[in-house]
Amino acid sequence: MEGTSPPRAAYQAAMVLSGAGDALGYRNQRWEYCTSGPQIHAELAQLGGLGSILATPPDWPISDDTVLHLATAEALATGLQGEDLLQELAQRYVAAMDDMEGRKPGPTSILGTSQLRPGEPAGYRIPFNPHGTGCGAAMRSMAIGLRYPRPTELQELIRISVESGRMTHHHPTGYLGALAVALFVAYGVQGRPLEQWGAGLMQTLPLAQAYVQDVGIETQPNMEAWGYFQEKWGWYLAERGLAQGCGSPQFPSPYGPAERDQIYQSFSLGGWAGRSGHDAPMIAYDALLGAGPCWDELCSRAMFHGGDSDSTGVIAGCCWGLAHGLAGVPAGNHQALEYRQRMEVAADRLHALAWGESTP
Repeated sequence: MEGTSPPRAAYQAAMVLSGAGDALGYRNQRWEYCTSGPQIHAELAQLGGLGSILATPPDWPISDDTVLHLATAEALATGLQGEDLLQELAQRYVAAMDDMEGRKPGPTSILGTSQLRPGEPAGYRIPFNPHGTGCGAAMRSMAIGLRYPRPTELQELIRISVESGRMTHHHPTGYLGALAVALFVAYGVQGRPLEQWGAGLMQTLPLAQAYVQDVGIETQPNMEAWGYFQEKWGWYLAERGLAQGCGSPQFPSPYGPAERDQIYQSFSLGGWAGRSGHDAPMIAYDALLGAGPCWDELCSRAMFHGGDSDSTGVIAGCCWGLAHGLAGVPAGNHQALEYRQRMEVAADRLHALAWGESTP
């Protein structure tokens, strides 16, 4: 994979279907805050099914998830590196909060961005937050995997995902979600089999722990809170029979919308499926494992469940788009998507930076 450039169209599909997954799971707040997957599926049927949805405002806007993901993508697209990139990320996260009317940003993202001081020395750092366990860092980190997709870039992927994640979610359960998502997208670019992704994450966590210890920012509370993310992912992979990264995933039977609501709650911290840094990527991964090449099935599992369905959808849509492109997706789900042009421009620039090619 090291010398093989994926098609630019794959990057475009990843960015665009990430936004589509967000808009579909959000449904202008209606489905993000619905606790019942069967109810969402019933309402979807009343709308005429997935193929009848025109995902565009006012009924289908993007949420805070995509606004903040675009902030990540566009910061990375500048080509900045090192401290300059971290300052740029912080500046764009702060600026993104001016575009949150009707998008329902999470309280931890609101608090975190209010504490950032971009432009000042270390102004991209905020204090450790014992409650910073939410999915707000995970949901905006897909572009990190697009920018640093090579196995040889793993250390930089770890650094940027951890540092960007704890700009708002300075807690391992929060910022390790950013690492998981960035890593999964990088695996998708590499063409690594899905069944290996979770085990790859478990192998990467000690490297992330060493990074956090080496940087030495509030090390003690970070280490004291480290275990939950790793333990929960170890439990999940054992449940699916994928702890060794091989074989076929083992799903409960039956595993329809009602059953998934219960199972996804068992993944969660506090009962709200997909709300936390560990289980938003977990539900997205579970959906990818079960959906195969079928967009409808991916949406059923990742976007249309009780819980934080836009945050799981924004992650799953990106990874699915990398693998399968736009061909199998109803045009209405993505053609008139809010900020679609920004997604495509960012995708082209990230592709050029990652693979050393000029944008058109």
